[in-house]
Parts: sequence; C-alpha cells; structure tokens
Amino acid sequence: MTFQRRISMITLGVDDLAGTTAFYERLGWKRSSASQEGVTFFGLDGIVLGLFGRRALAEDAGLSGLPDEKPAFSGVALAYNVGSAAQVDETIAFAAECGGTVVKPGEAVFWGGYSGYFADPEGHLWEVAYNPFSPLDANGRMTLPD
Repeated sequence: MTFQRRISMITLGVDDLAGTTAFYERLGWKRSSASQEGVTFFGLDGIVLGLFGRRALAEDAGLSGLPDEKPAFSGVALAYNVGSAAQVDETIAFAAECGGTVVKPGEAVFWGGYSGYFADPEGHLWEVAYNPFSPLDANGRMTLPD
C-alpha cells in the first residue's frame, strides 16, 4: 500500500458554525449543497474545507476531556499563496473586512518572500504569502521542484 500525496479535506472545529460559515461566504466561497445541519462544506479547487462543531469533531475522533477554552495557538496554520507582495496586503485587508482578525500584517520575511497572517472568527490561523522561489501555476497552485 502507498499513502498518496494528497489531502482530500481539511475540517476546522468551530464553536459558532453559522458565524464562521458566514465569514467564509463573505470571502466569496460558495457553501456546497452537501452541507447539512451541523456541518458546512466548501469546495476549494480539488480540496474540501469542512466546518464542524469543535466538540463534535473531538468526539468523532474519540477524544475526551476537551477543555472549555480553545488554546491561543493550535500549532496549525493554513496557507494561501498569492502572486505578489501587494496581493498579500490586499488579501489580509479583505479578510479583515469580511470579519477576520489581522494577526500579523504583511512584511518581508527572512526566507526572501513576503507574508502575513489573519485569523478567522474562530481563531484558525491563515498565512498569506508571496514566495518568489515557488511560483504559482495557472490555477494558483504552488509548485515545488522534485
């Protein structure tokens, strides 16, 4: 058996499903008709983003003893790469207009690119980055050398 190099779906545990769904819809993402009470799905060009109740997600994974308060940092950041430094700033500003929180404004970074961070209304961290060493293909996907 091999474990194919792909991700089918990313599920974010949320406390406010309706509010978080509305944030992603304000970004311009379309909720799938496969969404149901208790779960929202967004089709994202070959990958699915799911929003699911935080406690229900923990229970589904067989985890118990979930603390009442979310940690300040989960150890995970989602990434959205763009084609220029200016697009980093524009994207972060747009996310803030849609209800996100700017965590770190765009800035030149040590590895030679430009990036910043915002958080969705539930605190899920998104990096917005321009990487001149890893161009995007015609579909906006990041490309890496072998």
